[in-house]
Amino acid sequence: MASSEKACTIWFTGLPSSGKSTISVLVENEIGTRGRNVEVLDGDVVRTNLSKGLGFSKEDRDTNIKRIGFVCHLLTRNGAFAISAAISPYREIRDEVREMIGDFVEVFVDCPLEVCIKRDVKGLYKKAISGEIKEFTGISDPYEEPLNPEITVKTGDETPQESATKIIAKLEELGYLSQQGNTVDSGHAEELATVTL
Repeated sequence: MASSEKACTIWFTGLPSSGKSTISVLVENEIGTRGRNVEVLDGDVVRTNLSKGLGFSKEDRDTNIKRIGFVCHLLTRNGAFAISAAISPYREIRDEVREMIGDFVEVFVDCPLEVCIKRDVKGLYKKAISGEIKEFTGISDPYEEPLNPEITVKTGDETPQESATKIIAKLEELGYLSQQGNTVDSGHAEELATVTL
């Protein structure tokens, strides 16, 4: 298999409402336009279909991430790009998934907590701060930033398109995509503006 045909798992990690889902869809669209197979495993969708019944204890969170990681492993092993857009707050389990998958590109979606709170259309941060929601990442539950991510996007300062373009450029640099020098299409950005998990 030529290097340009190799696939990887793109693993987004960051606080709730940092922009993971918005950027992941832009990256998915760009990879798809290049004729490559790509699937997004979004945190909310996974919890509804793959991890139904799991709570938010550390054990349940780890189980959720292991399940996502296993599906990503299968997809990547079979030549498809897998994009995980879950919070995945714990460093140890992310590293475990990295080891299992191998072709693993970690994207730290770095966004200040105050910006995430402002963006939160579901009002979850407000409920967590008031104590209505327990074990909420960034408020009552820890978030462990990656130590050496392949890519860091600063979504408090960058547009979703700028962040996505940075990710695509890194995938080209690493040999997972052929060099095209294109910027990511911004056509879907407005409709995705409120989808920031």
